[in-house]
Amino acid sequence: MTTSADLQVHDQDEHHHDSGGDTVFGFWIYIMSDCILFATLFATYAVMSGSFAGQITPKELFDLNFVLGETALLLFSSFTFGMAMLYAHKKSMRGMITWLLITFALGLGFLGMELFEFYHFSHEGATPQTSGYWSAFYGLVATHGLHVTGGLIWMLILFAHFKRDGFSDANMVRLACLSLFWHFLDVIWICVFSVVYLMGVM
Repeated sequence: MTTSADLQVHDQDEHHHDSGGDTVFGFWIYIMSDCILFATLFATYAVMSGSFAGQITPKELFDLNFVLGETALLLFSSFTFGMAMLYAHKKSMRGMITWLLITFALGLGFLGMELFEFYHFSHEGATPQTSGYWSAFYGLVATHGLHVTGGLIWMLILFAHFKRDGFSDANMVRLACLSLFWHFLDVIWICVFSVVYLMGVM
């Protein structure tokens, strides 16, 4: 026999499920809008790809071995985030936090390498003011770096949420959205690596 209390619990469960689905759907819309942002930056880079104003060129500065190191850190962080998601679905707090911490460290390492690269380039005379090419380069690559920074801050906030509320429905939705965002950044970086760095040394 179904009681009113059972119906109330069922309605609450349905509400949480629907709310989580709406959140993920809304986040997909955000990802699509971010695709438009990066598409605009890639288009700007393509237009400016030959505008060096007689100044230093990327072929003189780019170090593919260094960039491959950056790429390895970010791609491996995608794998570690996947492991964190597996442990989250198993409700293993220790496993999830461990893999998320590894993901955070890899993301921080990537960001540190990118900032070092920017410092090195600017020290060699390649700043956003140097030419149209370098303006487009910094606009594209730094925007991706800002997204990685946002992902790392989001991760820190999630640590606090999971410590406070555990594996609640809301926390699982937040984690799923961050996972989607992090994998999206990996895809964008592969495009950056191919279009900017590989073509830049040719």
